[in-house]
Amino acid sequence: MIRAEQEYQLTLQKLAEQDDRIRQQADELKSIGIDKAGIKRVLDPIRTFSAKLRDEIETYDALKRGEFPVLENFAGMGQMLIALRIAQGLTQRELAQRMGVNESQVSRDERNEYRGVTLDRVQRILEVLEVRMTTTVESPSTAALVS
Repeated sequence: MIRAEQEYQLTLQKLAEQDDRIRQQADELKSIGIDKAGIKRVLDPIRTFSAKLRDEIETYDALKRGEFPVLENFAGMGQMLIALRIAQGLTQRELAQRMGVNESQVSRDERNEYRGVTLDRVQRILEVLEVRMTTTVESPSTAALVS
């Protein structure tokens, strides 16, 4: 997951370099007589890596637009907190300043996707970001429990 603008720019650069490398390798393989199926076999792993980079870029772009994934049972809460920061255009340093903690704390928490933080910390981050989170609770149908 891309967490900062600098990472985003590096990923864009990496993708452009990767696409150039794929084109060059395809041309080289074609020039030595490798058929399309052979070229595909050789380049598929590299293309898979490029697709992963594209997905990360698209996800970051969506987060900057304020488009968030659905959160189920708190799985992905850490990614949601990171997404909220990104959507507001804040750096890790700016979030740390607003929270009154060291930037390295925010960096470490985000690197670990906020695993193990307390609910109080999550609440504090939401407050600092001025975000209100709502939940919906669904339980199994009682009809399904009747035999």
